[in-house]
Order: sequence, then structure tokens, then C-alpha cells
Amino acid sequence: MFRLQCVRPCLRRLLHLGVGNRDHVLEGLQVCSTDDQVLDVVGKNRTKLTVEHVSCAVRMLWDFQKERPELLRTVHLIKCHPEFLTLRVLAENKISLMDDLTLVDMLYVFLRLSVETHDSLVQQMVSEAWRRVDGLPMSSLSKFAVILHDQLLHSSPLMGHITNILDQRLSSIDNARVLAALMVSVSNLVSTRLRDALISRAECLLDTNNPLNYNTPRRMVQFLRSVKYTHRPLLDKCNEIFLRNIPRLDAENLSIILGLYQSLQFNNCDFRLAAKERLIELIDTSTDPYTFSKLFAALAPISSPEIRERLENTTFLVADEFSAQQALAVVEALEESQSRNLSLLNKITSVIQKKLPVYRSVEVARITQALFLLHYQNPELFAALRTILVSFLQRSFYPYEVTMLTRVLAMLPSPRLDEGVAQHVDNVIAQCNLSELNTISFAVAKWIRTDPSYRHNTHSKYVRLLQRLSQCGRERLQTADRLDLVLEEIKFAPGEWFEEMLLEETFVTLNRMIDQINPSNIADLAFFLTRINRLNPPLMERIASVAIEHIDEIHFSATYPTLLPFSVLNYEPAHVDELYDVCIKRFTPHISSFDPHLLVLLAYCLALADHFPEELIREIFSIGFLGKLDCQLESLHDSLKMRTKQRLMELNRAVCLECPEFQVPWFHERYCQHLQKKVNGSVSPVQQQIHTMLGGVLGGINFVRAAVVTPYFYTIDFECKLDKHLKPLPYSGPSTLQISERGKVLWDSNSLENSRDELPAGAHRVAIDFMDSKFFCKNSHHMKGEALMRKRHLEILGYRVVQIPHFEWNSMELSTPHAWKRYLRNKILG
Repeated sequence: MFRLQCVRPCLRRLLHLGVGNRDHVLEGLQVCSTDDQVLDVVGKNRTKLTVEHVSCAVRMLWDFQKERPELLRTVHLIKCHPEFLTLRVLAENKISLMDDLTLVDMLYVFLRLSVETHDSLVQQMVSEAWRRVDGLPMSSLSKFAVILHDQLLHSSPLMGHITNILDQRLSSIDNARVLAALMVSVSNLVSTRLRDALISRAECLLDTNNPLNYNTPRRMVQFLRSVKYTHRPLLDKCNEIFLRNIPRLDAENLSIILGLYQSLQFNNCDFRLAAKERLIELIDTSTDPYTFSKLFAALAPISSPEIRERLENTTFLVADEFSAQQALAVVEALEESQSRNLSLLNKITSVIQKKLPVYRSVEVARITQALFLLHYQNPELFAALRTILVSFLQRSFYPYEVTMLTRVLAMLPSPRLDEGVAQHVDNVIAQCNLSELNTISFAVAKWIRTDPSYRHNTHSKYVRLLQRLSQCGRERLQTADRLDLVLEEIKFAPGEWFEEMLLEETFVTLNRMIDQINPSNIADLAFFLTRINRLNPPLMERIASVAIEHIDEIHFSATYPTLLPFSVLNYEPAHVDELYDVCIKRFTPHISSFDPHLLVLLAYCLALADHFPEELIREIFSIGFLGKLDCQLESLHDSLKMRTKQRLMELNRAVCLECPEFQVPWFHERYCQHLQKKVNGSVSPVQQQIHTMLGGVLGGINFVRAAVVTPYFYTIDFECKLDKHLKPLPYSGPSTLQISERGKVLWDSNSLENSRDELPAGAHRVAIDFMDSKFFCKNSHHMKGEALMRKRHLEILGYRVVQIPHFEWNSMELSTPHAWKRYLRNKILG
């Protein structure tokens, strides 16, 4: 009892001390539920506020804001409140007392609360964070990097220092969110080695990422877009997370992700269809201009005509409320969906005209391009846009910006090129990469065609620009030392100027770097060779050997572009069978992961080379796959949709003719009939000449038919029949072909019915095709895969195929009617 009495005063003193040490200001802040309450506590306790109090108050202000939708935030009211100024002054005075975590957090929040970057508070905080940057924990370093990126300091020396720190401490990062923010921030400065290391680390950390957190994979995809690198394994992982989160994604995030995918040329059918369905669900709830503009930009280009009309009607009603950026997003979506809604276009254009002074140079270029491609008629507006573009161009020294402005200026009707513009472009050319040089060459070519005075004399400004373009292009190729960079620059470069001026030098450069061809770049190189339509045996042999040796390191989807030049250009490397076998084995386990349209293109590529993997063919011609393909085609651009349909028909024909054992039905009869009537091919003067000559060789015009449609809808230029003694046989009825004065083929109803005269015993049909340059590799007499497959199929249909190459028919050797007839007689009658 006595002991308890002794203890009681001590307990009383301790309790009194605890009550005395309570932080009433902090407690007062923590119970606040609104911005005004927080600022009220600040105002009542100005002299008592510590670093902890200021940090807590500022953080709470932002927490209240970020919980609200964008349109309901009241940041502008907070910024104008006198007690917010108190917080700013106190924070600036206490910067040295802040720990690292608090310093970066406070800087981040103040910027989110719209404190200007030039404010002394922000400047002091950035300087202090820079001083401590080597000791910052990775979470704070990540947030600091985001701050600098938002301030457009992504190429600053400080960001370079952060990139170096990231390189050294990458293995210590175990948080995917921290890594993703750093990846986006330093994307302008990463080397190829660091890029690959970041991607590898991101793949590992994504497995530990919360599957409901879609912002982290979105930033990783943004990083890939920034470094212009389509890394399929990481994209596939990110895509899986997006698909899981479709019900939670809003219009803004869906719009961002679809835009990133488009930039990376990554087209995932499952995500595209799910995104489309989700966006349709959001139409009724997207009522404010901000959200609706995002929804329209994402949904209009991929929706059905009915949904698009509904969207356009709503857009017309809210257009006057759009901001400058929202109006730009809408007009680009109208262009992408090729809208013909003139009322809506006029409305959006009037909004844009009012806001022209606030647009940046690239945005004005995008507006001009969209309106031009929509064939919008407003000479006054285009004149104003041209003046603005010229003004921006003459003030810019960024190569990408000058290139874009030059390209868009060349679209606009103008009597001649301004001397000042030509001089400024000339000054920037030396900094341009090969793709930019090629783009500028297109612009110069357009100016030459539209300048009426150029027909009478050669203007030095055009000559000077073209000479400089060629000189800079050659110098860039001669000094290049990294294959990956060259491939990135020439990916979209091929064109008339590039092929005339730089192609030979490009091949010299590529052959010089042949040892740098590896599993990660063979697909890009193979795709380039296919696009330029030229054989290069050393490069193709190297691609084949790398693919065979390292097939497991090549993503299964990359087998398609890798095989493309071998099939399209009909080139057989030393180990051709092994090349096709290893590629088929690589993609076969992943058939279900391919986008439907890509699987069709892959199967057609293989069919060109006479390869028909059974598992692939049975998958494509299954009911489930064809249904999925139909759904995907609804959301594809018209050009890709038409190309996919055409390739499916050609694949269907090839399988029916070459692999009857698969028992795949021919289901393209009506499609081909519709296409035949719609296209109405033209007959060239050479074909008309050959038609006349054949009449003389065979004994009369009734011994030959022109533009004959075969079973399975091949159209052959000319057909004749020979008996067993190689004597021409006449046709029983008149030719169904009629040719208009302009050389157009006019079909009658009988010509599409594939009616064929019966052949006497021992007789056979001869298909005579004039082979123009499109059937051969450029600058070569090497026949392409399409021509060989056509010949195989016609022979299966019972024809003897006679091919007349353009270089033989137009040779000096055949320059008289007698010589041409002798040539045809030898080809057909032996």
C-alpha cells in the first residue's frame, strides 16, 4: 500500500506531462474535412506552425482536391486564399528544416496546387532537392523526376544526373510504380543499354504490381512510346492488366492507351474491342466537355456509323464549351473517321478560329493537316493558318518541329515558296535525321510542282535545298555506327527522293553494319527490305542465319515481318526450309495470341512460299476465328480492313487449290463477284497491242479472249485454246470483253459466270499474262512470290501459263510488229 502511494505522484506527473505535450495544432488539422477548415486552422495558428504543420496542411489541401473530379476542383480558390500565401511563405522559410521526403512531397503538392514554376518557393525547393539529389530515397527521386519532367526539364543536366543515379541503383528498385515514373521522366536521355535494362526490370516488377493499378503499366507503355521501341513482351504484360481493369477505366485513360498503342503500331484486338464496348457504356455519363471530348476522340474512329452519328449530334450541342485542346482532339477524330458532317465541322472550326492564338506550333500544324485531309473549304482560314505556320517555322530551330511545319505548309495551295522559309529550312537541314530529310524532300517536290515559274527556269532555292538534303543524308549514313538508329530513321523513309538519292548509300551502310544484325532488329530490317521491294542477298542471308540460330529470342509475332521479304520477294536463302520450319514452330504454340488480322496476313505470307501449316489453316478457317475477325474488322481503318479481306480471300483460294485435303470450302464467290463489278480494271496500251498481235498470230481475233475470269476469280490477260497438235481453236461465241475509249474493261453479265467452252480430247488452255514491273523486284528481273503463286494456281486450274515480262516485250530486240509476233508465236506455239 505504501509503495502504491509513492507511485501515484509519479503517474500524475507523467499524465500531466503527456497532456502538456499534445500537439493541438496538428490535432486541429487532422480533424478538418474541407479546404476552408484547414486554412482556418492555419490562420489561427500562424505563429505556432512548424514544418510538420505546414506539410500536413498542404498535403491535406491536395488530398481534398484529388478526390474530386477535374471539373469540381477548387484549386483556383485555394490559390487566392490569403492563408495559402501564409503556407507558402512559411514553407519557403523552413526549407532547410525539411527532411528529404517532406521536401519533395511539398514541392510536388505546391505544383499540383498551381504554384507557378517561376515562383521563388518552387525555385528554392528545386535547388535544395538538387543539392540533396544523391541522397534521396528512390521513391522521392522518382517524384522529383516527375516534377522536373512536368516543368519541361526532361533534357536538363539535373535530369541527366538523375538518369545516372537510376542506372547505378536500378537493381535496388522493388516498386513498379516508382520505376514507371522514373522511366517516363528519363526517357529522353536513356541509352540503348539502359533502355533494355529498364524494360527488363519493369517486366520483373510488373509481376508484383497490384493488378488493379493500371497507371503503372500505362506509364511503362508511355516510356516505350517515348523511346520509340515496340517491346512486345512488356506490351503484352501491360495489356493483360489493362484488360483486367476495363470496367474501371474512364474515357480519358482509354483514350490515352489507344493513342499510345497507335503510336507504337501495337494493335491488340481484345483490348480494342473491350475498350470500344466500355466507351459505348460511358456515352450517357460523359456529359461535361472535358470527358466527352476524350470519349469522342477515342470512340468516333472505331465505332459504327450509328454510334458515330450519335456522338456527332452530341458534339454539335456542346462544341461551344470546348477548350482549345478539346476542339483539336475532336477535329482530329473527325479526320480519322473521315466524317462528312459539314455542320459539325463548321462549328468546331469556328471554335478553333477563336482560340488560334493559344495554340502551339505543332498543334496548329495538326489542325491544318486535319482540315486539309477533310477537304474543308475555307480559303480565309487556310490563309490565316499558313501565316501562323510560316511565323512559327521562322522562329523554330527544333528539327522535328521545322520538319512538321514544312510538311504541312507544303499541303496548302501557294503560288511559290517564300525565300525566308527556304533559307530557314536550309539552316536546319544539317540537324535532321533521315526520316526528316525524306519528309522535307516531299515538301520541296510539291513546291516545285505547284510553283508556276519553275517550268521556265530552275530556281536556285529548290536546287540548293535538294542538294543539301542529299549531301546531309549521305553524310549521316557514312558516319552512322549503330544499326538500330539507322533502322529507326529509315523505317518510314522510302520514297522517290530517298530511293533515287540515298538508297545505294543506305545499302552500303547496312552491309557495313551486317554484324550488328541481331534477334531484336531483324524484324525491322526485314520489313524495310520488303517495303523498298529490292533484293539484297547478303542482308537476307544474314537475317535467315540469325533467325535460325536465335529463334527463341525472337518474339513469336516478329516471325511475320521476318519471313515477309523471303515470301514477297521470292528469295530462298541457303537454308530456306529450316528458316520456315523454325519460324512455324516458334509461332504455332501462340496462334491464339495473335490478332486475327495479323494471323491472316501471316498465313498469306506463308502461302506465297507454298507453306500451309495445318494447325494455322484450321484455326483461321474455324467458325470462332472468322467471327472474331469480323468483330475486329469493324474497328480497323478502311485500308487495313480492305487489305485483310483481300488477303483472306487469296488465302482461301490458295488453300482450296493447293490443300484440298483440308476440306476448306470456297466462300468468297459473292465477294469476288462484287469486287469484280466494282473495280472494273483498265487495259493498258501494251495489253491492247498484245491483244491485236495475238489475233494475227493465232489466226483471228476469235481465237483469243481477253480479260478472262477463271474459276476462283483470277483475271488473266488473254486466253487461247490449243489442240493436241498445238493448233489454235476458235471460241464458239464472241468475246465478252468490251473496252471503253479510256481503256476501261466493261463487263457484261456473262463474263462473271465462269462459263467455259468444252475442250476436245488432248487440247489445253493457255493463259497469257503480261507481267509489268509490279510482278518483279525493283531494278531486277527477279519475279516476286505473288507472280509465282498465281502461276501455280493457274496450272492447277488446267492452264499452261505463258508469261510475257515487260522488259522482254519493251526491249530493243522487239521493236517491230514482225518481231513481236515471232516472240508471241515462239512463246505460245513453240
